Amino acid sequence: MPVHRSRLVRIRALGTAGAVLLTLLALPGTSAVAGGASPSVPPRGSAHMGMGVLAHDGQAGLPTSRSTQTEGVDVSSHQGNVAWTTLWNSGVRWAYAKATEGTYYTNPYHAQQYNGSYDVGMVRGAYHFATPDTTSGAAQADYFVDRGGDWSADGRTLPGVLDIEWNPYGDDCYGKSASSMVSWIRDFLDRYRARTGRDAVIYTATSWWKQCTGNYAGFASTTPLWIARYASTVGELPAGWDTYTMWQYTSTGPTVGDHDRFNGTLDGVRIFAAGS
Repeated sequence: MPVHRSRLVRIRALGTAGAVLLTLLALPGTSAVAGGASPSVPPRGSAHMGMGVLAHDGQAGLPTSRSTQTEGVDVSSHQGNVAWTTLWNSGVRWAYAKATEGTYYTNPYHAQQYNGSYDVGMVRGAYHFATPDTTSGAAQADYFVDRGGDWSADGRTLPGVLDIEWNPYGDDCYGKSASSMVSWIRDFLDRYRARTGRDAVIYTATSWWKQCTGNYAGFASTTPLWIARYASTVGELPAGWDTYTMWQYTSTGPTVGDHDRFNGTLDGVRIFAAGS
């Protein structure tokens, strides 16, 4: 985790005590303030879809109901064992479960979430929380595919998702320039396609995409978009995309907080899953 210059100056001024604080700041998943350590930085592995959306983009209402959109949810270890029957009965028809993060974490609830959603009749898939500052995109794609992120053309398995958003552990853009970030994302997408035969979905927020990729437009022709925006409309999309495939519209939905809409009917969800 990078130490910001202003914080470093304050630590130097504290002499020996500052050295102790600097040691604490260097430990993954910890931060330090005068008087003791404070867990303001979450532990590695705890990241999930939309973790930074409220803090960076805020929330501005909910969308109206549309018969041409299909309700979904996304889950991670935060939800533990999910009440899939309850969600099904509420109208949820598709789901994504976090499988992996970086090359160091596998969701311990992935089997219950991934298989449980399938067992009640949902179309389901898996997502990977990217940490571009730890290992290459190709290495993370391999880790993801080998631990729950594969795809099959059964009409019930959605393509894998690259969750690329604000870094919860440090610098928003993981210490990368826009061009380096684009290269990292391409590395992941190319390896996922080579391993599975499908193009992965990109999950992101427009503001992050602008900040950290320079609003790169080159993935839009082949890569489906899952946009994050907690508002009544999807708003501006990242450059290149003129439509979205999925939309995470709230983190405060019923049963499971993160609710989503597929931009089409349930038949459209199944067609998308099958790769048609």
